[in-house]
Amino acid sequence: MRTAFWLAGAAALALASPAVAGDTIKIGFVSTFSGPTAVIGNDMRNSFELALDHLGRKMDGKPVEVIYEDDQQKPDVGKQKTEKLVQSDKVDFIVGYIWSNVLLASLKTAVDSKTFMISANAGPSQLAGELCSPYVFSTSWQNDQTPQAMGLYMNQKGIKNVFLIGPNYAAGKDMLAGVKSTFKGQVIGEEYTVWPSQLDFSAELSKARNSKADAIFVFYPGAAGVQFLNQYTQAGLKQQIPLYTAFTIDELSLPLQKDNALGVPGAQQWVNDLPNEENKRYVADYRKKYTGLRPSFYGAQTYDAAQLINSAVVAVKGDTSKKDAMKAAMEKVNFKSVRGSYKYGNNHIPIQNFYLQDVVKDAEGQLSLKTVATIVENDQDRFHDKCPMK
Repeated sequence: MRTAFWLAGAAALALASPAVAGDTIKIGFVSTFSGPTAVIGNDMRNSFELALDHLGRKMDGKPVEVIYEDDQQKPDVGKQKTEKLVQSDKVDFIVGYIWSNVLLASLKTAVDSKTFMISANAGPSQLAGELCSPYVFSTSWQNDQTPQAMGLYMNQKGIKNVFLIGPNYAAGKDMLAGVKSTFKGQVIGEEYTVWPSQLDFSAELSKARNSKADAIFVFYPGAAGVQFLNQYTQAGLKQQIPLYTAFTIDELSLPLQKDNALGVPGAQQWVNDLPNEENKRYVADYRKKYTGLRPSFYGAQTYDAAQLINSAVVAVKGDTSKKDAMKAAMEKVNFKSVRGSYKYGNNHIPIQNFYLQDVVKDAEGQLSLKTVATIVENDQDRFHDKCPMK
């Protein structure tokens, strides 16, 4: 059934009747703009708007119209908003999607309608494998990749056994699976918590303590990451069991985590201090435009999403009915990414570097993230061979 899902999309791409290109480039943007995780959606929107500023608010001379929709972190709402953007607003592209379960619920709507979908964050394994599509691109990663990098780093540190903790939804399962795929030691405990409502991790932390593990690995984005790190520190575990993370400490959560985040390493494909010129401009202009805020990896991926869309529009001289040509243009990654150069695998998931990041105090005495080392170069996700596209 999943292969048929892709084949139907591929056939539609080849046989679709030409659409009429409009006077504007219409982009639908689905993310979370309410509730505790709205800070992530707002950072993504901020970065997308900054990218449009850098593009002169036009793509190949055509003005850009962006329609922002709040998915409320609910798969059914995300699906409804995606349907609205496709069926009523008739957008040329859909971008955004923080949560894997929201993206998976929305995926078929985009593919069936032959609307290009760019995930600026969510990277479920199905999207990289059997549900890959000619219409879907990622400017982030496949969920397993970042924790895989951390698993490699834990091997370098000589960790013999680990206790894993994460939320019980698509991304949480992918994250812990990613660690297990590269970590050579023993997993002596594995706990999944109710997502997104559970913010009390005392039971899980108690189990980790009693396991006498060499290390704890955790994945909790947003507010949950703040709560987990605070409770880990308050429980006295920071002095007992080292913590390794993915997506738990970022520039959005750091102001709330404060010194609790010091000494807790993470892995990421983008860090704010990457030394390429595009990244320097992005970070400096973001801080200038949004006073008091720092961009996060969520924002960096979304900035790249705008550039990816622009590369497709420019390639077809604004004629968004030329879907084959736009697909070919996006596959070339013909723009300067804030992460440095990357390329696409057959499944439209980036092949890219992953870095070790640490928390430091900058020249102003503020906490920020710093690139410590490159853990893995040109990493390709482990599900690409399950993708029917070759």
